[in-house]
Amino acid sequence: MTRKNDAVDDIMDQWRRERPDLDPSPMGLIGRLARCEMLIRRKLDQTFEQFGMSSWEFDVLATLRRAGHPYCLAPTALYSSLMVTSGTMTHRLQRLEKVGWVERVKSDADMRSMPVQLTEAGLNLINQAVEAHIANEQAMLALLPAEARKQLDEDLVTFLSVLEAID
Repeated sequence: MTRKNDAVDDIMDQWRRERPDLDPSPMGLIGRLARCEMLIRRKLDQTFEQFGMSSWEFDVLATLRRAGHPYCLAPTALYSSLMVTSGTMTHRLQRLEKVGWVERVKSDADMRSMPVQLTEAGLNLINQAVEAHIANEQAMLALLPAEARKQLDEDLVTFLSVLEAID
């Protein structure tokens, strides 16, 4: 079975024409991964928007929810988990507090720390949003045969470990 050329093939063909001395094949894999990420992000954002949130808001609420009851983490644990700076995390927490999805609580263990906790509204929101999020991801992946999904996942695990090793 032959496949139809995509936009990435066209780009590589142009480079082969303009620079026959270069092998543009890496652009194929990287370009397709980047295009997949963009299309996936668009579909994810559509789901988050249904709940009045952005992807970063979902990430913060989901991180707190995954922490388990009482859905509370120190700000340092949050920003480390989300791989953002403390300044970025402070700004995000202020926004989430303002809309009533998180609150700062006193720490019994450390009086200098103000852990972040999901409010009841935040917990209800993330419980609904994560169900829609998973359904959205399942719908995207349902178009691939099960064996192809398994192979893609294994290949991406390998590729990610290589990239993390050189980072």
